[in-house]
Amino acid sequence: MKKLDYFAHETAVIDDNCTIGKGTKIWHFSHIMSNCEIGEECSFGQNVVVSPDVVLGRNVKVQNNVSIYTGVICEDDVFLGPSMVFTNVINPRSAIIRRDEYKKTLVKKGASIGANATIVCGNTIGEFSLIGAGSVVTKEVPAYALVVGNPSKQIGWVSEYGHRLNFDENGIAICPESNQKYQLNNNKVAKI
Repeated sequence: MKKLDYFAHETAVIDDNCTIGKGTKIWHFSHIMSNCEIGEECSFGQNVVVSPDVVLGRNVKVQNNVSIYTGVICEDDVFLGPSMVFTNVINPRSAIIRRDEYKKTLVKKGASIGANATIVCGNTIGEFSLIGAGSVVTKEVPAYALVVGNPSKQIGWVSEYGHRLNFDENGIAICPESNQKYQLNNNKVAKI
């Protein structure tokens, strides 16, 4: 029997034709479905479902009770909080098959989605953005944005370390943990 480069708990189910990166850990009662691409050093808590054709980058952390549906792509270093939800159809109906209508959702590098948040399909979650717990995201989220509520609205900006940024009169902010500098210009944030 071939030794795996990743860990899967004995109760985990891993379907055929999956690519799972070295150092990834898949815990209790999780199901990784066919044709998924999972990067190195990812972590899946218990009761996680990864639907067919999902793509996850390196170091993606998926907490307990998360379902990642077909059409979702998460880049490197994404955090998916406990029981957060993705959708992949705008107008689901039990009696109508809409598999050909799945919408794509892209979660960019370093973004974090809080516990019990819902991400409505067809949107992009920007780099290093932070989605507050319980938020319902119905539109695009800019890079470094802090969004909360139902429907979610942007209430500020965060650093790559997840700290709230306070911009001075010149549009400059410094992360209190990393000392990285950020520039706010035309309602967009960039690290400088």
